[in-house]
Amino acid sequence: GALLNGGCVVGIDRDTALDARRLAEALRRERVTAMFLTSALFTQTVREAPDAFATVANLVVGGDAVDPAAARLCLEAGAPGRLLNGYGPTENTTFSTWHPIARVAPDAGTVPIGRAVAGSTAYVLGRSLELVPVGSPGELYVGGWGVARGYLGRPELTAERFVPDPFPAEPGARLYRTGDRARWNARGEIEFLGRMDFQAKIRGFRIEPGEVEAQLAAHAAVREAVVLVREDVPGEKRLVGYVVPSGEGVAAAELKEHLAGRLPEYMVPSAIVAMESFPLTPNGKVDRRALPAPEGADAAEHVAPRTPTEEILAGIWADVLHRERVGVTEDFFALGGHSLLATQVVSRAVAALGVDIPLRALFEAPTVAGMAVRADAALREGVGMQAPPIVPIPRDGSPLPLSFAQQRLWFIDQLEPGSATYNMPFPLRLRGSLDVGALEGALAELVRRHESLRTVFGMVDGEPVQVIQPAGERRLEVVDLRDGAEDEREAEARRLVGDDARHPFDLARGPLLRTTLLRLDEAEWVLLVNMHHVVSDGWSMGVLTREVSALYGAFSEGRPSPLPELEVQYADYAAWQRAWLVGETLERQIAYWKERLAGAPPL
Repeated sequence: GALLNGGCVVGIDRDTALDARRLAEALRRERVTAMFLTSALFTQTVREAPDAFATVANLVVGGDAVDPAAARLCLEAGAPGRLLNGYGPTENTTFSTWHPIARVAPDAGTVPIGRAVAGSTAYVLGRSLELVPVGSPGELYVGGWGVARGYLGRPELTAERFVPDPFPAEPGARLYRTGDRARWNARGEIEFLGRMDFQAKIRGFRIEPGEVEAQLAAHAAVREAVVLVREDVPGEKRLVGYVVPSGEGVAAAELKEHLAGRLPEYMVPSAIVAMESFPLTPNGKVDRRALPAPEGADAAEHVAPRTPTEEILAGIWADVLHRERVGVTEDFFALGGHSLLATQVVSRAVAALGVDIPLRALFEAPTVAGMAVRADAALREGVGMQAPPIVPIPRDGSPLPLSFAQQRLWFIDQLEPGSATYNMPFPLRLRGSLDVGALEGALAELVRRHESLRTVFGMVDGEPVQVIQPAGERRLEVVDLRDGAEDEREAEARRLVGDDARHPFDLARGPLLRTTLLRLDEAEWVLLVNMHHVVSDGWSMGVLTREVSALYGAFSEGRPSPLPELEVQYADYAAWQRAWLVGETLERQIAYWKERLAGAPPL
């Protein structure tokens, strides 16, 4: 695109692209005006350097669903001239739709993929290739000038995926079936909802688990094989293989070596779990949801850290890879690491050790022991970072200033007081034996630990300041809904969720964190958690849930693990969280179109 339009192409090497600080420097130094990044790399970069793209005129991200929290952070911390979400399969060469990301609501679950680009078409269709109504899910079909002729040497697959266009602008036009679930929203934008089959994308690579299963099953020691894309940690997709050995068993390392000789690196599972048999559904199919998480499945002989540097690095690796422990001789990439996680490891190591470790060091020596050798050598040579230490701000009564993001939100609140636009409702459905006292204690301790959750905003000499309130005693309000019938309880819970989401916060008086517990049945609850965006963000919700889970276990008498016998579900609260927003949006849309269409000729 740059060459065809008289532009200059700037090449950026891998180490620079994967290091957020160096990438930001390169973009400024080379005066880059337009670029494309995969969604995963965009998210990784924004987390490490939120203002990295501030000097770029046009930034296109795509290849997978865009993380709303990352997009919001980019817009708030240092937005490019235009931030665009580009969607499209290779079969339609290659962008089919685009969406300018100008704002991301605090409670947004997705970023739309927008409308068709020039020369392309996009339809959301049902099983009979009929147009589905706005808001209803269907399969996304794309067409236009970019549609490929088909798959080389695979006529059956070509016939399945490339179909005649039922709404052709010219004779013989065809559409490509993307296999993606999507829907139109009330603003006339397409929203991506996920895959309709088992195909997935990991770090921008399209993966058909069936292809990996076939190669696993081809090994002589494997009787059955299943491959899944798991997301046990939100935002961290990984490929996991499950096998039933045909004999005494086979080592995971041997199977990975077998796959590495037949498949690209990104299609080799990060973990392979051997099982005696697969769990089955009542109709005899493999119950994929019942397959266990692979933690510890590939554990090799553990070699504990032997030096302080190795101990620090092993802790960082375990945290990034979500493992209980990591041995100093274990290979980072064999444990499920990849290039984006490598940037996290290096950035944390640099901060913890105070030395400048290049990203390539991890690729050249992908073990804790190997990386420790590089770090210790840098320490001996005095190659340190000159960043000032992070120190607490004294609490001597001096006014505490607002951050830039807080100033912005405070100013908006002054312009439109009583607005719930920046509320962050986070209702959770809980099932199981719940210790209400332990939950109340956990929430109170959470507020005591985090000053931001007991901060309000006042005025000193005409300037806004943060005022940190004492922890004090906090009671968890419990609303008992058990008297009504089941459908009445559910309806009342939905109403209370909507009321809480709409209820504004008073930034001057607080509190800016609200919690209410709804009891629907003996073992069914809904916990309403709502905060104002001025004291929290979407990324912090993961921290909150982890801490409450751990604190709940600490406050529960005689219960050794966090949230014992309790199932926390996120599946149905999202619809409640959106319900009040969608309702108001639809009312505005209806009024808008009534005004626009008044006096217009009928369609």
